[in-house]
Amino acid sequence: MTDQITQVKRASIRLPDRWSVGAFVIALIVVAPILSVFWIALTPSDNIWPHLLSTTLPRYVTNTAMLMLWTGTLAAVAGTVTAWMVTLYRFPLSRVLEWALLLPLSVPAYVGAYALVDFLEYAGPLQTLMRDLFGWQNAQDYRFPEIRSRGFASVVLAAALYPYVYLLARAAFREGSGDALDVARALGAGPVARFIRVGLPLARPAIAAGTAIVLMETVSDFGTVEFFAVQTLTTGIFSVWLEGYNASGAAQIASLVLVLVLMLVGFEKAGRAKLRFFRLSRQSRPVMKTPLTGPSRWLATLLCSIPFLVGFVLPAAVISSHAFDDLSLWTNRGLLDALGNSAMVGGLAAFITMIAALFMVYGVRMASRRIPQLLLPVTTLGYAAPGAVIGIGVLLPLSYLDHGLADAIEWSTGLDPGLLLTGSAFAIVLAYVVRFFAIAQGAVDSAMGRISPSLPLAARSLGRGAGGVLKDVYVPLIRGSVGTGLLLVFVDCLKELPATLLLRPFNFNTLATRIYDQASLENIAEAAPPALLVMLVSLGAVLWLARTNR
Repeated sequence: MTDQITQVKRASIRLPDRWSVGAFVIALIVVAPILSVFWIALTPSDNIWPHLLSTTLPRYVTNTAMLMLWTGTLAAVAGTVTAWMVTLYRFPLSRVLEWALLLPLSVPAYVGAYALVDFLEYAGPLQTLMRDLFGWQNAQDYRFPEIRSRGFASVVLAAALYPYVYLLARAAFREGSGDALDVARALGAGPVARFIRVGLPLARPAIAAGTAIVLMETVSDFGTVEFFAVQTLTTGIFSVWLEGYNASGAAQIASLVLVLVLMLVGFEKAGRAKLRFFRLSRQSRPVMKTPLTGPSRWLATLLCSIPFLVGFVLPAAVISSHAFDDLSLWTNRGLLDALGNSAMVGGLAAFITMIAALFMVYGVRMASRRIPQLLLPVTTLGYAAPGAVIGIGVLLPLSYLDHGLADAIEWSTGLDPGLLLTGSAFAIVLAYVVRFFAIAQGAVDSAMGRISPSLPLAARSLGRGAGGVLKDVYVPLIRGSVGTGLLLVFVDCLKELPATLLLRPFNFNTLATRIYDQASLENIAEAAPPALLVMLVSLGAVLWLARTNR
């Protein structure tokens, strides 16, 4: 009798299945660097927080706040106005501009910064032309704005990031009802009034979401603000870590940045949760484009062209002119090594990220327990965290593990293997996986959600196991989405700068770090070929995105 009761108890206790265990392990790996940042910040070996508060931290916070304010405002205005114009009106080049306004996404903000400074500086084309036209001899003969300033940094960041607002706002305007605009027009509302009273309220959740992404990217930016000599929280992490040699202080600033980003995410989600809009009828008329006439049609073309010209045409023209001035730069050994390193770490990280996302999303769907389902949203925190924060969270714990592993191997074999993890590209790959896991997860989750539940159920009824269903049913049907996710993760890995700078081994360069190194030395010619390569690869991803969002 006792044996029977024991067997019943054992049967009632469900052990975690392999999908639950796998999903938990993947979530732990993705979240661990973020948790480690908070742990290191709360248990500092040398607390310099009072010193930071009394010296540089107020300047970091002020510059970051002002940069967010100006960049967010400029990006929101540019993205919303252009989305409204190309969706509601027909004017010269409107069909071209509709997809061309997405192209600045292919230009990393730090590349745009290098191009703008090269174009506007004293020896650049603009000031040279001004001196030739007006007969000025030197800088004392005229006044020109200070280029390396917070204002120009905001312009560069807004020009590179406004497509996030544009993409979401355009989708919201497209999905709106044409009946609401007709009613507003019948009541005497002009074009501006219809935009303010009808368009903006209906698209507010999308605009808020896009602006939140812009603000998060602004907080995490390093290359642009460092080149413009604007001291922000992100540059503070590098200063305390690389110049002050204080890991705890860097972790404390990183934790402050992370809290700020999480607040932005929370505000954005809370704002969207309170807003609800419904169509009044199933027969709602879709939004129709109104042809513009007279001077207004050319004014619309000009307004929509400015963000595209500043965000894409100017950087592409400046970088291309330098890249092809001297063709021998393309055979430079440093460039070829950086290209190979970028392809290796980016491709490996993209592959690992997609495999992990595929396993986790499918594991959550298959898991019979609640915990894996709760862990899935948590893994998106890595994308919200800036690259510098991820770099700190990966480097410090991994260095402890690396030294312990090296000591164990030396004790057992008598050979010193060196640093196997932080001394190689392993740390960079891990940081990329953590940073961009949300992209892969989103691609896989949305693709699996479109598959009818009857298909996997039919496969299970035919004797297929969970692994067989994934291999024979899901993978063939979501192959396109997996490919898109791979491309997007790979492109983001190519452009990632802060985490790569913190984690790269000695004499290891990617395209992003080579651009940064050469531009820091004011050698734009050497920085141009890798910058153009990054832009071309990114351009392919953006064109693919534009094609899928027609």
